[in-house]
Amino acid sequence: MTEGLYLRDSYLTEFDAQVVASEGPDLRLDRTAFYPEGGGQPADAGLLTAADGRSWAVQGVAKGPEGIVHHVEGPTTAAGERLHGSIDWKRRYAHMRYHTCLHILSGVVYHRFGSDITGGQIYLDRARMDLSIPGFDRSIADQVVSEVNEVVARGLPIAVRFVARTELQTHPGLVRVDASLVPDVEELRVIDIQGFDAQADGGTHVRSTKEVGMVTLRKIENKGARNKRLYLTLGPAPGP
Repeated sequence: MTEGLYLRDSYLTEFDAQVVASEGPDLRLDRTAFYPEGGGQPADAGLLTAADGRSWAVQGVAKGPEGIVHHVEGPTTAAGERLHGSIDWKRRYAHMRYHTCLHILSGVVYHRFGSDITGGQIYLDRARMDLSIPGFDRSIADQVVSEVNEVVARGLPIAVRFVARTELQTHPGLVRVDASLVPDVEELRVIDIQGFDAQADGGTHVRSTKEVGMVTLRKIENKGARNKRLYLTLGPAPGP
């Protein structure tokens, strides 16, 4: 299986790895900092470069049964070759900020209403989250987003920790999605917004809530009898 370097360091933008399998335009490496699409977060983009200067644009990254697969442009190389990977940082950092924003929103909703999320998606310039809360309207949404911005302004540190899956028995609130979506692994990765909220997650995040920047509620849509979809945008990044 591929070692996911992004799981421990979301700020890692360059790395060295070895090709372990090459099939058409798909390369599987022994380790990678490229985030594979999943959990509402798009895949990373960037370059893989060989020692002789040959390079491949990474156009897609996905989890496969034997590891993480990098879909690249053009003829590929053979197993055993060493490559240098570089991440498109602007794209990665935008996803990190929006992903952390959604975690803060999820935390506010969970602590205020005891409600889980029913869906979400991250883009380069916006994010959306689906909620199922009776009586949820624009005035409540505005209050929730105001609380999100209060958490952002506090500049709370964000840590990654790993816990045994059995901890869900005593801390079920670590999971905010349908339990069937939780991977069948012995150890869960937890994103801990210290002093506020912690939840299991496999995505990339910023180190401090302050990096998220000002959150603006752009639109609310009705998705069924109870589901509401919130669209959010962020102000300029304050910087890591």
